[in-house]
Amino acid sequence: MLLEIKNLSKRFGSVHALSDLSMSIAPGEVHGLVGENGAGKSTLIKILTGVYQLSSGQLFWNREEVHINHAADSQALGINVIHQDRNLIPSFNGIENVYLGLQYEKKPWGQVDWKRMSKRVKDLAQELDIQTDLSLPASMLKPPQRTLIEILRVLMTDCRLLILDEPTASLTDRETNILFRVINELKKKGTAILYVTHRMEEIFQLTDRITVLKNGMWVNTVQTKDVNVDGLISMMTDNWRSDSVEMQRQFGDELLKVENLSSQDGVVHNVSFGVRAGEIAGIFGLGGSGRTETLECIYGYKKMKSGQIHLLGKEYAQPTPLRSIQEGMAFICEDRRGMALVTSLNIRENITLSTIDHYARFSVLDDKRQKKDSEDKIKSLAIVTTGTEQPVDQLSGGNQQKVVFAKALMSQPKVLLCDEPTQAVDVKTRAEIHRLIRELASQGNAIVFVSSDLKEVLDIADTVCVIANGETKAKLPNRQLSSEQVLSLCYE
Repeated sequence: MLLEIKNLSKRFGSVHALSDLSMSIAPGEVHGLVGENGAGKSTLIKILTGVYQLSSGQLFWNREEVHINHAADSQALGINVIHQDRNLIPSFNGIENVYLGLQYEKKPWGQVDWKRMSKRVKDLAQELDIQTDLSLPASMLKPPQRTLIEILRVLMTDCRLLILDEPTASLTDRETNILFRVINELKKKGTAILYVTHRMEEIFQLTDRITVLKNGMWVNTVQTKDVNVDGLISMMTDNWRSDSVEMQRQFGDELLKVENLSSQDGVVHNVSFGVRAGEIAGIFGLGGSGRTETLECIYGYKKMKSGQIHLLGKEYAQPTPLRSIQEGMAFICEDRRGMALVTSLNIRENITLSTIDHYARFSVLDDKRQKKDSEDKIKSLAIVTTGTEQPVDQLSGGNQQKVVFAKALMSQPKVLLCDEPTQAVDVKTRAEIHRLIRELASQGNAIVFVSSDLKEVLDIADTVCVIANGETKAKLPNRQLSSEQVLSLCYE
């Protein structure tokens, strides 16, 4: 075996991201790795590439124990990875990005030989039929072109194990065919491939064996020829069934309607759903499905290419975040520290940030009213703090998330878009956020709830919209829905 993993565990505090995992990968093997969101796939990739260090267990490379403490250790073994989020420097052109981490070619007198480097990369691109302008900076390339740049970079090295994390998520059919051809060529040369994807057709087309993870634990490793899609999905899921009873709430008018929505970057290309007053509409999709991008497009973070949005009964064309707030929509984004909070400001300043103009009179800020309104929100949301002036970065993750909700609710929205609203919060805060969302719905607000935790979606949603590959696959009432039913739609 090229790589053997024995009893590997990874803990973050008291949380086990991986527990007692054992598996192996042989030279020339394409090994599929599957599991629901949160199964531990990304954690394993980060351990193999030196981003995380294992908490316990052993790694063997060609039957000798190795320790991967840094990215350099991984690269020295010949492990390369193409991440779902492409790792390119935006200002570098294609040639420069291909040579990231590689030794530059030099002229006899020591200068960088750009001409020779360019020829080497272009020859490789021509050999693989990769057609992209290598002179352009990465910031001007589309996602499929960026992936092709990463493929070229990998093939410039002596790659022994190639890890592919959702590699076709942004690829067209043409680029996908190029990738598959490269995989087959690498396989012939004895390179091992760890192929991580939610796309079942690719798993069955490419892999020799499949390892299934669930809740951070190994479930099974099977020969691909010995299993089918239904069998694989049944291993991946607990088949959690929603115990929601018939809904007692009365739904009102449709406050948000999305029809055939497409984004300019092509991630979202055919999404349709609606949400009524008093309704919690769950949106579920696997990694790379476009679920987050759908909300960003509706709110105005991303530019929409086509489709229609109706907000509170009126057509809402070309949305922007400012107009969305003004028109009665708020967004709880996934990245609270990067996009929702200004960590250098205090709680009062963060809570009133999106409605700051309401507190200005003759260009002077009304501190007293701002403080009172902030105190009211702190009390109503039970935010644990020393007061309104405490820096927000001193709060726990759960209380920071409550501040994000407080800020969103200051504009009194009728439609609330929630993207992973309980991510990285404790159990108590999670329950409080669920209670808040149900209360907002009972007051006649429309809630769109996105989560990578399918059990959570089935627990809280009245209806479930399933998104895969940037388009709507189904819209289902949440009446005794099972996780297996939902997941099967994601893999069609």
